[in-house]
Amino acid sequence: MATNHPVDYYRVASLLNEEEKQFQHAVGRFVDQECMPVIAEHYDKGTFPMALIPRMAEMGLFGVHVEGYGCRKSSHLAYGLACQELGRGDSGIRAMFSVQNSLAMYPIYAFGSEEQRRKWLPRMARGEAIGCFALSEPDFGSNPAGMATNAETTRGGYVLNGRKMWITNGTIAHVAVVWAKLNGEIKGFLVEAGSPGFTANPIQRKFSYRTSPTALLSFKECFIAGDNMLPHTLGIKSVFQCLNHARYGVACGAVGAAIDCYETARIFAQRREVFDKPIASFQLVQEKLVNMLVEITKAQLINYQLGRLLDQGQATPQQISLAKMNNVREAMKIARSARDILGGRGILADHRVIRHLCDLEAVSTLEGTDSVHLLTLGKDITGISAFFG
Repeated sequence: MATNHPVDYYRVASLLNEEEKQFQHAVGRFVDQECMPVIAEHYDKGTFPMALIPRMAEMGLFGVHVEGYGCRKSSHLAYGLACQELGRGDSGIRAMFSVQNSLAMYPIYAFGSEEQRRKWLPRMARGEAIGCFALSEPDFGSNPAGMATNAETTRGGYVLNGRKMWITNGTIAHVAVVWAKLNGEIKGFLVEAGSPGFTANPIQRKFSYRTSPTALLSFKECFIAGDNMLPHTLGIKSVFQCLNHARYGVACGAVGAAIDCYETARIFAQRREVFDKPIASFQLVQEKLVNMLVEITKAQLINYQLGRLLDQGQATPQQISLAKMNNVREAMKIARSARDILGGRGILADHRVIRHLCDLEAVSTLEGTDSVHLLTLGKDITGISAFFG
């Protein structure tokens, strides 16, 4: 969609307003000039490129769901376009951006007190404070309502006990938005890094999402001041409000990864010669490239319409599920086809495809698995729940 990377067969960019076009172009340029040159080395080492965070803040990439507090609110579609461009660069960078916006700043803005907003949002907008979203647990992922993490009332606040797993930004976060049960009801709490009883341990030996600072968070008799509870949460409904924003970002980021795989394969196929002719001249290779483009185009149209529905307040959770399920599913197929076209070079980090292919394995699980979204849609169109069948 971006003018610098015009994989846009149906001219979706012509439907964007000027601000959205400029925003996407700026993020795309940032990805090409500042992310691409360093990301392979960070992926190899399993580290996050922390030097990019101040630059992202300078570009106004933090606080896109927030009005005021040093933030400039953007449309959902603009957020999705940014996720597409960042996903084209690296899923770990896209995840950091999504979590900071949709799962950390948004809940503080939507459910926090005025004091909490003033304390955290300006710092987070400047990139001086990073947030994480602590929901999934070692034994509870697809069923967040079953969480075991518990908060109990004590003098001056609350005591938190439990564990949270697969927490993006967990090891670099200054504040964690932690979801726990208080008297059987799900509440959100702000837990600052360094709080007694709170530890964040990196999840090691990942072969996917290697640049993402993913953590296991542990809370053992962790005291939380009373004014650190988000006062306006409404149980699991508030959790899903945050996840709906994030899932749209995942759907868009997956398209970005697919675009990079397609472009890499297309350019390689035009240059690589076998039997004295470019492999792009072979019918089987052209079939693969065409199938990639078709699925990217369909996914772009889904994302565009879903973004507009979100901006109009008309999108349903089921529509978001369809986008996440379809776009990630097709991106995985595209990455595999691209790796096949590249042959042996397809496993080299310098060609990027293998990095996207490995990352998409994690993307297929986070924010709801393919199966969970499939059953969500099945229930919506039949009126019958098959989750427990």
